[in-house]
Amino acid sequence: MKNQTLLKSLLVIQTLSVLIYTVIAFQTQGPDLVSIALANIGSLTWTGQFNLDFFCYLTLSGLWIMWRGDFNRNGILIGLAAMVLGIVFFAPYLFWLLTKENGDLKRVLIGNR
Repeated sequence: MKNQTLLKSLLVIQTLSVLIYTVIAFQTQGPDLVSIALANIGSLTWTGQFNLDFFCYLTLSGLWIMWRGDFNRNGILIGLAAMVLGIVFFAPYLFWLLTKENGDLKRVLIGNR
């Protein structure tokens, strides 16, 4: 129970931190994230490497969510949302799964398989 509480706390902290950071970035740099990220990736710098690596993580997390949902409509929509919104969506989703599955990490990871 203590480990689940720590994990849920981490998920809340990550969600709020990135959400606040996102609002500040939006206010200072505007909504043009995609062209900035693509330009960074094209620059072949460490910033670009980080963005490409992060994009790969987002893709894998979205595919895992789709797989966990048996690639049904809801699973695909949730996976796409996680790929686009990142941890701001993914952490609350994991929080919800932990609650729904009563902390059973096997069920959280593989669902009804």
